[in-house]
Parts: sequence; structure tokens; C-alpha cells
Amino acid sequence: MAILSFNTTINAPKEKVWDILWDDATYRKWTAVFHEGSHAVSDWQEGGSILFLGPNGDGMFSMIVKKDDFRTMIFKHLGEIKNGERIPKQWGASTESYFMDEKDGITSLKVELNMEAEEWFESYFNSTFPKALEVVKQLAEE
Repeated sequence: MAILSFNTTINAPKEKVWDILWDDATYRKWTAVFHEGSHAVSDWQEGGSILFLGPNGDGMFSMIVKKDDFRTMIFKHLGEIKNGERIPKQWGASTESYFMDEKDGITSLKVELNMEAEEWFESYFNSTFPKALEVVKQLAEE
């Protein structure tokens, strides 16, 4: 297991940062750093499913294990989607967690990735996640 952690400070209230992260239009903007056309399909409810998809419909299927509005969102990744088929994976405690805290209108955002370490994993996310969080910051501070 590899655990990666990313932090940023955003000059905006946590409610605005939350909306930037999870609203469809802005979600597509900041996740384009990972793959142009990325989007999520979900009811955004704790215990509900979420599909993280690319423009061709391939991606991952996950579950929202914790949602505390404006504070915490945790996804447990369950498998891949290829050609419309869900392929369960034995990823153990593979999670993606978002934590927010606000003081005086400034939001601290922390993201933790806890995943099976494949060779490309660390270098890819260490180079792309800071760029994605910079887009979140720019959108929230507009």
C-alpha cells in the first residue's frame, strides 16, 4: 500500500471549495488534469456508488464511504470499468479522501490517496495531483 498526501490552502470558504470539487461542471475542469473528459456519475450520497469515467466510458467504480458536507468525502475504489463491464479488483483498503477545514475564510484542503502501489502510481500522482489542486484553487478564488 502507498499513501500519498497533497495539501493546499485556498482563499475561499469551504462551501465554495466543496462545490468546486463536486459540481459536475467544475469537477470536469479540475479532473481534466488527469484525463481530458473525466467526469463522475453519482447521487453523491454516503453509501452510494460513484463512477469515475473518462470520455469513452471506461474508468473506475467506487463507493462513497463517508460524506460530511463541507468537511470530508471518502471514496473506496472497488474496481475498473472496461467496455461497459465492471471488473472487481482486490485493492484492499484503496481509498481517496478529501478533508477540509476553514479558518477566517481560508480553506485548508488535504487529499490522501491510499492505494496498491504500482510502478507508475507514485510518480504519476505526485506530478498530476498538485496541478489538479491548483485548478481547484484558481476556480475557488475567482
